[in-house]
Amino acid sequence: MARPVKSRIVCSKPKVNTFGPRNCDNLDCIFMTLEEYEAIRLIDYEDLTQEEASRFMDVARTTIQGIYDNARKKVADALVNGKMIKIEGGNYNLCTNMPYGRGCNQKSCRRFGRNK
Repeated sequence: MARPVKSRIVCSKPKVNTFGPRNCDNLDCIFMTLEEYEAIRLIDYEDLTQEEASRFMDVARTTIQGIYDNARKKVADALVNGKMIKIEGGNYNLCTNMPYGRGCNQKSCRRFGRNK
């Protein structure tokens, strides 16, 4: 029997969840989960290592590596082929719903005892 998928911790939903050309039907859209968005945000935008990002999302480093690889392939497909990216869904818990998570959207997250 397969092991159930553990929920990932995501700091917050993106302010904008659709990127790309305006004229797009669902065939020209790429759907990215919030976990994939969070992996891109933490590793590329916040400049964290995969190990640091895995601690933020409360998953193994190999799991974050897989999530990140999938996200990068989706971003590349959208850029090369002119497709729209829609960020929605996934298996996650928002950090703001976790203890000490209020106002969290930075690599100085209170969950790890860092100062803001």
